[in-house]
Amino acid sequence: MWRFIRLFWKSIDVFLALLLAAMIAMVFTNVVLRYGFSSGMRQSVELARLLFVWVVMIGAAVTLRRGEHLALSEFAETFAPRAIKVLRRLTWLVVLGAVAMLFQGTLKQVGANWNNISQLTGLPSALFYLAGAVSAVLMGFIAVIRLIDPMGVSRFLDMEEGDT
Repeated sequence: MWRFIRLFWKSIDVFLALLLAAMIAMVFTNVVLRYGFSSGMRQSVELARLLFVWVVMIGAAVTLRRGEHLALSEFAETFAPRAIKVLRRLTWLVVLGAVAMLFQGTLKQVGANWNNISQLTGLPSALFYLAGAVSAVLMGFIAVIRLIDPMGVSRFLDMEEGDT
């Protein structure tokens, strides 16, 4: 099971790297075509924007899992060291509530925009909102695990290559 979890998070990292590489390649190719040959790929602008949304949303979940997001913990650690476990649980409850609202809102937008097809790419515009729903599911999973383990040392999330 631990190997599956490690493989899952590693595959998300690879997925993000591939999206970023595709976005860079499309934008660079479009710039070369536009300024070098006075032409361009109209679809690349919309596809790059779609890939950027996916990179940001999935990257937010990866950042949350790794604990690399912005945190102001000095106040609680200095003035209320005994209450840190309770405060962290409250924080993860707030995160879970925000993620639930994100999931609900993006899921409604996916349903509302699935038949709205782009003229340039032929893709449904709901794919922009689907990134938020996928990210919300990942962040919700992380928040539930961190809620159970407020100090953030859960094997489900903090595993590295050497862990078994």
